[in-house]
Amino acid sequence: MLLSAARCMALLGLVAMLGCSAHAGIALEQRQLPMKFSWVACQPNCRGWISAVGIVTAETPNDFDAFARDHQLKGETIVLDSSGGSVNDAIALGRRFRALEMFTTVGVSVLTLDSRDERAHVSPEAYCESMCVFLLLSGKSRYVPEQAHVRVHQIWMGDRADNARAASYSAYDLTTIERDIGSLAKYTFDMGGAGDLLSLSLNVPPWEDLHELSREELRVTNLITTEKIAQLGSPDAAVLARTPKSLQDLFVSTAAVASTGAVTER
Repeated sequence: MLLSAARCMALLGLVAMLGCSAHAGIALEQRQLPMKFSWVACQPNCRGWISAVGIVTAETPNDFDAFARDHQLKGETIVLDSSGGSVNDAIALGRRFRALEMFTTVGVSVLTLDSRDERAHVSPEAYCESMCVFLLLSGKSRYVPEQAHVRVHQIWMGDRADNARAASYSAYDLTTIERDIGSLAKYTFDMGGAGDLLSLSLNVPPWEDLHELSREELRVTNLITTEKIAQLGSPDAAVLARTPKSLQDLFVSTAAVASTGAVTER
């Protein structure tokens, strides 16, 4: 099975006033689990969003379908923090996002508490790696904050990614990889991505560190379609989230938060 994932760990999900060591521990735990979807309700009188954390597995598309049955998701924003997962299942999931005309971004959903109420925000210190990058691409409009880390590498046989150079491969294995590259290429162009994204990804073997895309590379690959995003925690978000040119204020700085078939996984 081919998988796509990353080495660095970051928390995805709701975090309530956590210290650095606790935050890191939960981040590691969450990102090793299959992807989970949750609706982040924004109180009061403002628009919520979908938080997605973990790796894409064979069950993830069906899990999303079950989640979608309980929520009206068309045109909503999905906040990604993921280390990748199964190529073909990520492609299937990305097509579901596009069918719902969803907006995509990278971030960590954070719940802050005070004496009066709780408020949800998004921290930009997040990771979208490997096949997550292609989920990001599925958004009708796409925003990547400056502090986010978007990283790519080759797809590979998941059961041999940890020792890729020493492993043995059959002709069938090579056929599988080439088939999945073809599927990924078609998906990339269907989603409006550029060939640069495939070139940058397929040039990084699994025994090398993932390549982090620069702001310029995010633009030439068409992963960024807007430089702004609606403040999901504001009353105006319902209007702004549907306007591509105003798809950032929802993002709080890290300092502010602190004061308040497959393709590869490794």
